[in-house]
Order: sequence, then C-alpha cells, then structure tokens
Amino acid sequence: MKVEIKKIGNSTGVILPRELLSRLDLQRGDWLSVAEGPGKVIRLSPYDPDFEETVQIADQVMNEYRDTLKVLAK
Repeated sequence: MKVEIKKIGNSTGVILPRELLSRLDLQRGDWLSVAEGPGKVIRLSPYDPDFEETVQIADQVMNEYRDTLKVLAK
C-alpha cells in the first residue's frame, strides 16, 4: 500500500486509508507506537502503555547489565 506524506495544517502527516483503519480496528484519535527498524523500516502498532513501560524497564536492565549480557551472548 502506498501513502503520501502530506502537509496537515502546520504539521506533516500520513493519511491512512479508511479501508486500512477498518481492517486494523483503528479510529481517528487512537494513539500509535512508532518503532524504527533496520533499512529505514517504520513499524506502527496500537499504543499500549503497559508494553511501553515493559520496554523502558528492559532498556534499563540491558544498560545496567551490558557487560554481563555480552559475556552470556558468546
């Protein structure tokens, strides 16, 4: 599916087609999480505050135990 980046008021945004919103059970006003992947990939998913908190905790643990995790990865 091809969509265009457009000027929306003083902002820039992407308009998602109605059919896509319907299939994904999304509505105007819903929040999305944005994740960047390798190769300039963008992943959009419904925002989940519990998941967001889990990711933040995982990041803290990985930063704190970076050296230990490197050794275990070998």
